[in-house]
Amino acid sequence: MAELWKGAPAAAALTEKLAVQAAALRQAGVVPTLAIVRVGERPEDLSYERGAVKRCEKVGIQVKQFVLPKESSHGDLLEVIHQINADRAIHGCLLFRPLPPHMDEEAICAALDPAKDVDGITAGSLAAVFTGRGAGYPPCTAQACLEILDHYGCDLTGKRAVVVGRSLVVGKPLAMLLLGCNATVTLCHTRTADLPAECRRAEVLIAAAGVANMIGRDHLAPGQLVLDVGINVDQEGNLVGDVDFAAADEVAAAVTPVPGGVGAVTTSVLAAHVLQAAEQSQSQK
Repeated sequence: MAELWKGAPAAAALTEKLAVQAAALRQAGVVPTLAIVRVGERPEDLSYERGAVKRCEKVGIQVKQFVLPKESSHGDLLEVIHQINADRAIHGCLLFRPLPPHMDEEAICAALDPAKDVDGITAGSLAAVFTGRGAGYPPCTAQACLEILDHYGCDLTGKRAVVVGRSLVVGKPLAMLLLGCNATVTLCHTRTADLPAECRRAEVLIAAAGVANMIGRDHLAPGQLVLDVGINVDQEGNLVGDVDFAAADEVAAAVTPVPGGVGAVTTSVLAAHVLQAAEQSQSQK
């Protein structure tokens, strides 16, 4: 039976450190502040928003919420983004996506100041992830994977890591973050030839393709550390990951559950980025 790597202990440990960091900023006269921008009332956005607000409260981060009706215009949202960019008291911005179809999502993301982009949605943030230079922060879910590995004592130096999924939200930036930790990384996807064989070579296997239970017994090898980033709903209406949990439980050394794994750490990473942005703004005064 695999060791169960839950996200809650990693999130709690990170939150404890962040609370000390936030207290120091407040003592210096800086109130770390996150702007949350939401268009409409998508249930998944509301759920994540509640979690983010709760986490920020625990850490000591102030939250300002900007909520627009679903029928708001592209210009209305752009005005909010410009307002956030100009407000020196706001250090980070979380913008929920996808935006309604009548809005130009690429243009909206491009309008956000990368220095306030605490969830890695701007081209500037992604450039910083890939080059190691510039303003911005990695996508929270990608960095949450590293936080879990670190919490449970995994030294990535020299490890063979396989990432399944090539999105700009998780797969590609995560591959860069793993390289930065001196892992040897293979980036795979649903069209990789002989994907099971590639996965079996991994010491650290991270599934982020968004396909329910696609990583089965033939993808797994004894002793692997398996992180499941997927959030899917199966035919019975149950929340499941990209990994067949029962198969991983039999073979792997450790596996993250869905729900309660990587996703549980993302709001703590978001809070960490807000504090980093607040410290950066203070140093620029």
